[in-house]
Amino acid sequence: MSKHETVVGLEVHMQINTKSKVFCECSTEFGEAPNSHTCVVCTSQPGAIPILNKKAVESIVKTGLALDFTINKQCTFARKQYFYPDVPKNYQITQSEPPLCSKGKLVINVAGKEKVVNLTRIHLEEDAGKLVHEIGSRKLDYSLLDLNRASVGLMELVTEPELSSPQEALEFLMELKNIVEYLGTSECNMEEGKMRCDVNISIRPAGQKELGTRIEIKNMNSISGVRDAITYEVERQIEVLDSGGKLVQETRLWDAREGITKSMRTKESALDYRYFPEPDLVPFDLPDSFVETLKKELPELPKARRVRFIKDYGLSKYDANYLTSSKIIADYYEEALNILQDKKVAAKLVANWISTELNARLNSSKIDILESPVSSKNLAKLVSLILSGTISGKIAKTVFEEMYEKSSDPEIIVKEKGLIQISDESAIIKMCEEAISESPKAVAEFKAGKERAIGAIVGLVMKKSKGQANPQLVNKILLEKLKA
Repeated sequence: MSKHETVVGLEVHMQINTKSKVFCECSTEFGEAPNSHTCVVCTSQPGAIPILNKKAVESIVKTGLALDFTINKQCTFARKQYFYPDVPKNYQITQSEPPLCSKGKLVINVAGKEKVVNLTRIHLEEDAGKLVHEIGSRKLDYSLLDLNRASVGLMELVTEPELSSPQEALEFLMELKNIVEYLGTSECNMEEGKMRCDVNISIRPAGQKELGTRIEIKNMNSISGVRDAITYEVERQIEVLDSGGKLVQETRLWDAREGITKSMRTKESALDYRYFPEPDLVPFDLPDSFVETLKKELPELPKARRVRFIKDYGLSKYDANYLTSSKIIADYYEEALNILQDKKVAAKLVANWISTELNARLNSSKIDILESPVSSKNLAKLVSLILSGTISGKIAKTVFEEMYEKSSDPEIIVKEKGLIQISDESAIIKMCEEAISESPKAVAEFKAGKERAIGAIVGLVMKKSKGQANPQLVNKILLEKLKA
């Protein structure tokens, strides 16, 4: 057993899904021209007064309710001193005590075992601007400042230091992202910086209760990156300790290209932030009715949807887990299934087509299911053609390829290409008799007890029918004739 224990805590920042910023009316639209979504408030002009976005408060409370937090009815704000160039007023409007949400929990599954991760808080704050240090491949000797992101609403979720491995951190972030996407309170798009993570890591002797020296890795923007950074940092810290060295509390950055963490600065303490009450935002209490209304508006969450998929559709735990791993996949699945008449019969087949054929093509195209050329309606039509015996599973794969390439209707493809499955028994009997006479070796092996030899004869029949013969009927007729 290792003589060291890893302790990880996460601080997750998620941009709140609102049309306007948290303290002004500027748009939160991503990807617009630099500094085109700014005003006197988010550029910190003297005398500009912030006004709180009600939708942002609703999003924080909804997220807290979904994660079993206690909702603090008192809503107060503070100024947190930040002397960075992307925060022009040199402070950030945030929440100190109390946060909107205190003491929640999230259950994760790692290697088949459930673990309850306790959550410290969720609070509301504003985002900073963005510094651009280079354009293309030409490095600049100065930085450019874009304030489009300044004052976009953020919810910061902080965990207790209870994660003990890189895999646990990965599973936690995946489950959190999934729940928040189901709620619609954040898009959690990490490529656009709408979900970012600070990782706090410490190493201590096995069995010791006191935490080791805490080292923070700042602004992680991918879930796999968090896992890889923790893996590297744990090895680095153990190496320092085992060689007799001493760890220093500091902030480090993850260099994904080199696969290492690099020192950024020594870590400031909470006292350095010099919190004090925000004078421009008056404290207020949330009515009980406000919280109760939001509780009633909570959607079906991933765990409940997984249970329902298993119970109502007879899916395996594996299939249910995959389909509910993303709200857009689960929605696509149910949209397709609701078109079909017998949901229980179709449920497994639809799940298989999404998790195998469709998923493989989407991955190779590097797009998600929202951009799929195969609509849920057309996938339902394809499954219906299979279940009715109009086409075989093999022909369906050919049809699917054209559906994906041309966004075509499967019924039209089958009709135009004459791919309807042959179920005429007399025609199949004739092809089976020809295949038997042309396969003396396979026939002899079958009669000698090698039943698998029938596969070669089936293959020949399918070849004669250009893949259109009903495979169940082919097998039935061949068995009858070979055993006669």
